Amino acid sequence: MKPEKITVLDGREWTRDPEAVHRILADLIAGGAALGWVDPPSRDEVAQLLDQVLSAAEAGDAALRVAYLGGRLVGLGYWRRYARPTHRPHADLEKLAVDAAAHGRGIGRALTAALVADARAAGIEVLTLDVRGDNTHALRLYRSLGFTEYGRLPDFVAVGERRYDKVFYMQDFRRSRAVPLSDQAGPATAAPA
Repeated sequence: MKPEKITVLDGREWTRDPEAVHRILADLIAGGAALGWVDPPSRDEVAQLLDQVLSAAEAGDAALRVAYLGGRLVGLGYWRRYARPTHRPHADLEKLAVDAAAHGRGIGRALTAALVADARAAGIEVLTLDVRGDNTHALRLYRSLGFTEYGRLPDFVAVGERRYDKVFYMQDFRRSRAVPLSDQAGPATAAPA
């Protein structure tokens, strides 16, 4: 049997389906996923979030990606530029969600890789994210895509009585854009006589 093809679309080209996004997010949260909510978000909350991200994407301050498997929406992710003027060169990957029934098929990897490429193309210097410390699959995925840990807050995330580390990851694109020192010197010039 041939594996189903993953299709990743730019959110600005997507025929919006807030109901499908709500289903994915609500099911994941109900199952204990770490996406910033304790209780599943309402349909209105999800629609408002999509409006905000898409509006920011139109302004060049965000990127939204959606993933389909066999014609069915199975995931989404987005990053947004930081709002502070001193942080504007940087962005935060805020959400990455894949339908639980589609886990293990490379959808999270495809979405994250597309979002990283979007960040590079948008001139983002540093792309950050945070992840709950018990989310070992996400930690492994982000490391495999070039993210490095830059900090950890022990027992910071509270879900009822349970506590989890909040782990901070980053990908610094400035290093890959840097010009080697040998190329920065330019041509030799004669000293004035």
